[in-house]
Amino acid sequence: MSGVTATKDSTSHQSTVHRLMINQLLWMLFLRVVLYTVLLGVSAYLQSGQFNVVVLPPPLLFFFILLVYITSIVSSLILLKTEINPRKFGTNQILLDTVFTSLLLYYTGGSHSIFTPIYFFPIIAGGFILPRLGGLIAAGSATLQYALVLILEYYRIFPHFLNIPFYDYGQDELATLNLFAVYGLTFFLAAILSSLFAGRLRKTEDALSDSVRDFDRLSLLYKQIFDDISTGIITTDDKNHITSVNNAATHITGYSLSELLNKEFHEIFPNVSFTNKGSRHSASLVRRDGDTIQIGYSYSILQYKQLHNGEQYSQEMEKCQNCRVITIQDISEVERLEKQMQQAEKLAAIGRISAGIAHDFRNPLTAISGSAQVLANELSQLQVPQQQTNTELINIILRESNRLSNTVSDFLKFARPEHAEKDWFSLKRCLDEVIEVAKAAPSWPQDLDLEIQIDEIVDIWADQYQLFTILNHLLQNALAFTPLGNEKIRIRAQEIKAAEGDDILEITVEDNGPGISPGKEEKIFEPFYTRRIDGTGLGLAIIKQMIGEHHGTVAVGKSSLGGAKFTVVFPLP
Repeated sequence: MSGVTATKDSTSHQSTVHRLMINQLLWMLFLRVVLYTVLLGVSAYLQSGQFNVVVLPPPLLFFFILLVYITSIVSSLILLKTEINPRKFGTNQILLDTVFTSLLLYYTGGSHSIFTPIYFFPIIAGGFILPRLGGLIAAGSATLQYALVLILEYYRIFPHFLNIPFYDYGQDELATLNLFAVYGLTFFLAAILSSLFAGRLRKTEDALSDSVRDFDRLSLLYKQIFDDISTGIITTDDKNHITSVNNAATHITGYSLSELLNKEFHEIFPNVSFTNKGSRHSASLVRRDGDTIQIGYSYSILQYKQLHNGEQYSQEMEKCQNCRVITIQDISEVERLEKQMQQAEKLAAIGRISAGIAHDFRNPLTAISGSAQVLANELSQLQVPQQQTNTELINIILRESNRLSNTVSDFLKFARPEHAEKDWFSLKRCLDEVIEVAKAAPSWPQDLDLEIQIDEIVDIWADQYQLFTILNHLLQNALAFTPLGNEKIRIRAQEIKAAEGDDILEITVEDNGPGISPGKEEKIFEPFYTRRIDGTGLGLAIIKQMIGEHHGTVAVGKSSLGGAKFTVVFPLP
């Protein structure tokens, strides 16, 4: 990736340099037109005869200026409309400028012309536009052409309209060579200096371009972080008006960016207080939709860096002494989870204590139940008048002791869940054992219509002991709500494909009882919630806990028999 990025940066840099050179060439053509336009005005002024200088005759001057204009316009069109090498184009234009200057010098007095300094225009332009060689090429061309002008002047080859006395006398060889040496040296010196300045300027421009590019990247990065961070960030000015807001802050408050900007901060956040600097606080916030949420916030004073007498120091700007940056977060869910965790820790502590107490209850209950059974056996062998009454009282003790023992057992199962030891076994065989044990109870209805739709070959991956408990609780729960004398229960099981494509085993237990009241579908699985007179409220909670240990699910709905339908899903490996 870094190689691709470097290639893109190199291509972008080359494109930037290309556009920059074209702009510089266009400026050079524009300055050429301006220069010769000024030259036209100067020549017109000098033609008044008040000055002893040589100027072009008006027709020839007009033709010369027109030639410069046409050449510059055509060159500009070629540069803009065609794909041309700008360096080659710039070299040609610089050479063309030296030719224009040489022609102007030849027709305005040669070594005595006042327009000799115009040579410096292409030399300096070449040094800046084409570093290193541009200025030297222009200086060399100017020197050679100026030498040609001096040679023509030395041999008195000059335009016929120049009827000037000093042309009749000419110049001696020494003066001509001296003039050539001075101007030639000056041309090359100007070329070298312009190249040096151009090099410095180019390095400065490159450094500035890199700085701007890095600044743009950094600004884009900061903006992306500012907009994408999940924490809301708000800045305010010295009048406590909101100056900037990120996306997270608009999401938390429910207000749009335009609705927040320039608003007084406490108009949106009336409960936020800037009292304890640096500490974290919480406050309630009424969102735009009317919902009240809890937010956590912190703030700090914005600091500004200023330069003073060459030294940098940190100072709060006088006009912005109360500028702040405020960070906010929606902590409603966090506080809810904290309260839920605290509640869970309390319940866990109560559960541990209760489990210990329940465990200690089992031994006395066992002793009470055993003693009552011995006493019942002894009373059955004695013939006493109060035998029937005593037998009824002992049966009450036995019944309530057994019910209390079952409650303690269920509580211990819920408080100390066992880890599921899974294995493959037959679901039908496990259900048959559950039904066999249930039929031994006196409460089992003799006319129960029990419909079982489970194939003998259906196997399940589960803990056999826990599945026995699950099926037993579901069966007993269904029996408790079926109408007396018309009991109907249906149990089904089938392997199906889940929405994710995994194999699952679905078990349903249905009855023809009154069903589950609307809105109570989740509440019935809570501990100690029951509608049965003899229930503990732990049966369905234990079922849900054991099924969760198997990574399964349990749900309740409406049965086609008219009552409740419990659906248990076990994932298969």
